[in-house]
Amino acid sequence: MCDPCVSGENCCSVELPVLKPCIPIPVPEEQLMDVIDKAKDWALMHGAAMRSKTNFNPDAMQFAPFVLVPSSFPRKEFEKAVKLQTILNELMHKVAHDTEFLRSTLENTIKVDEFTGNLFRIYEDILKNCSNQPLSLGLIRSDVMLECCCPDGGATLGAYCCWKQVEINAIASGFGHLGPISRELQSYILHELNHGDKVSNLPANPALSGLCNGMIEAWKIIGKPHAAILFIVENITYNICDQRFHEFEIRKINPEIRVIRKTLTEINKEGKLGPNNELLVNGTEVSVIYFRAGYEPGHYPTQGEWDARLLMERSLAIKCPSIHYHLAGTKKVQQALAKPGILKRFLVGEEMIESVKEIFTGLYSLDANEEGEEAVQRALKNPERYVLKPQREGGGNNIYGQDILGALKKMTTTERSAWILMERIFPPISKGYIIRPGDVGTPKVSDLVSELGIFGAIIGDKDKIVYNKQVGHMLRTKLATADEGGVAAGSGALDSPYLID
Repeated sequence: MCDPCVSGENCCSVELPVLKPCIPIPVPEEQLMDVIDKAKDWALMHGAAMRSKTNFNPDAMQFAPFVLVPSSFPRKEFEKAVKLQTILNELMHKVAHDTEFLRSTLENTIKVDEFTGNLFRIYEDILKNCSNQPLSLGLIRSDVMLECCCPDGGATLGAYCCWKQVEINAIASGFGHLGPISRELQSYILHELNHGDKVSNLPANPALSGLCNGMIEAWKIIGKPHAAILFIVENITYNICDQRFHEFEIRKINPEIRVIRKTLTEINKEGKLGPNNELLVNGTEVSVIYFRAGYEPGHYPTQGEWDARLLMERSLAIKCPSIHYHLAGTKKVQQALAKPGILKRFLVGEEMIESVKEIFTGLYSLDANEEGEEAVQRALKNPERYVLKPQREGGGNNIYGQDILGALKKMTTTERSAWILMERIFPPISKGYIIRPGDVGTPKVSDLVSELGIFGAIIGDKDKIVYNKQVGHMLRTKLATADEGGVAAGSGALDSPYLID
């Protein structure tokens, strides 16, 4: 087990170790430029692409930023993360169905965070009026990073001492397509660089089919062959390949299933409940709803979008996520789960509890009480060791390092309840090339750090879980000097793990 650093100590004053690359770096310039040119075209022609945010055109694509060759990741730790995912699925499912826990945990947050408060009001409405669909579908992604800076510095292992959970995503967990296609892209590159023998160390990645099979399983449970699966999407979708390939995969697995895409605004105009509370969108019945939007305030510009969310929650369709799953994925709930003894409320058996407990890094409440004041003093004393996190998804919302000082000083004690404090994770460094659209010249070898995401799919109600699987993975990599790492947000790059022993 890897314990978090002792409060106030700068455990990471030592130089971070470097993982051995999968091939010799640097690559000779002529060979490098030739393979980059080929890889860009391969990415575009296989859907490792996005629409440009700076020069948006719905009819044009650019390749997504990618790391040229896969980043090294310890095989033992990868397999441990994969094995743990079904336990994390179960944990999230049980948390989502514990009304008392959600209510007490979010009690202060919903008073000061308008967005979470609006979500909670929908939750209360569903509790009061009874949901017409007790089943929920969770397509969950647990994000983790290797940790170098435990009390012993991880020196006995040379590079890391364990891995820690960054967060768990319960809504719009992306990279179901971009994760697997990154493996295929880098496999192609390794072959072009005459290192095809290395491909066997890239683990198979069935994330796209695994996530889509979760939706199809929910569709089968409803048992209405004429019903569609509804994707809730943004008004403008930049990460279009990752979304559309889910749609294409569903059709590929079962051509009889129709997928429709609508915004919350469109659902408000076109959606209604039928005589048996079935959701009808322009006359088409919907049996499964998959949210790729709805996780941030900008997706609800008017009351109409909130009305659409409530309409869907009241319907017979299986939601992914349901409103209680959405709340279970908030940062405040994740912080509460890390408190001593809390996991015993949801998981049975000391071995299972310890396996989850040991992946938590330090997570602290900022509520207006003694615990919150202690957390504030921790952050003020050593801000470089912490991250300030709001109740938001989608990237770009966290506050890091010295910026934490100004943010905390501006907040009232009440406003702090909308945030949590997390101990920063210090992962080992990889050496590699990030290839970005628009870059000119020969790319330089950069110091990189990676974040592994493990996907899970779960279906069940309050009393029973009927489907629980680990279904794939993704790897995002960023410059070691960068704070945020979202690819869709523009700061990260596609990657895949190269397993090392």
